[in-house]
Amino acid sequence: MVNTIPALRYVPEWFPGAGWKRDALKWRKEKESVMDELYKIGLENMKKDQAAHYVAGSLRAQAIDLGLTEAEADDYAKQISITILAGGADTTVGQLLMFLLAMVLHPEVQKKAQEELDFVIGSDRLPTLEDRTQLGYVERVVQETLRWAPVSPLAIPHTCFQDDTYKGYRIPKGAMVFGNVWAMTRDEMVYKNPEVFDPDRFLDEPTPPSPVFGWGRRRCPGTHFAGASLFITIASMLMSFNIGMAQDEHGKDVIPSGEMNNSTLLTPKNFIFKLTSRSSRHEELIQRDL
Repeated sequence: MVNTIPALRYVPEWFPGAGWKRDALKWRKEKESVMDELYKIGLENMKKDQAAHYVAGSLRAQAIDLGLTEAEADDYAKQISITILAGGADTTVGQLLMFLLAMVLHPEVQKKAQEELDFVIGSDRLPTLEDRTQLGYVERVVQETLRWAPVSPLAIPHTCFQDDTYKGYRIPKGAMVFGNVWAMTRDEMVYKNPEVFDPDRFLDEPTPPSPVFGWGRRRCPGTHFAGASLFITIASMLMSFNIGMAQDEHGKDVIPSGEMNNSTLLTPKNFIFKLTSRSSRHEELIQRDL
């Protein structure tokens, strides 16, 4: 609200109708309390397991090396760690729900991905990021999930920092601009049969990836982190589980409607599905490695 109407920044808390500001201050305190607690837990875990790699610990050490004080280093590491967590938690979960929906509706895609995983990985371990370059079809499943159902269909609003003209339209300085990712990923000139979930569309070299992470200098800073996180989660799920339709009391398949929630983030409405381990060997891998 304040970003849209900057003058609201100067409205005092006691002013009639300024309850939103009191709520915002309350939420800020709650957020800072959660941040402090999570950071504290992270540092305690790091002390218990010196061999493990913790992002917060690396950031803190980096800050100390740069000459920051202990307190400044703690704040630096805490802010960045929480930004990574908060910035990717809901979007990643939303995109994984889209993946599950796609697998329920397209079992042939799931089968093909599992065949590739079995051929490349075998049955003695779960996939790692080092396997990514060899798992071309699984990578295309990730890319198609991002295109078929982008979790942020209107991306993040940007502000034009100078007057501009685009295809005859004047965009004044300060104007808020939204990138319509949903429309872009359904452009039939770029993606043939855009409503079809087809990972192999990316075999055609000119086919670009989904613009879900934005563009230019203000592109999502978590692009690579999110991509890696989605890949390893999706690859591990496909390796370990069969994802299919649930059955009702009469034994008939319950087909998800595919309807979406009306919110800032695009997520499917609640749907039921069946998740089963692929074999007893896969159960052992899950217990051992996760």
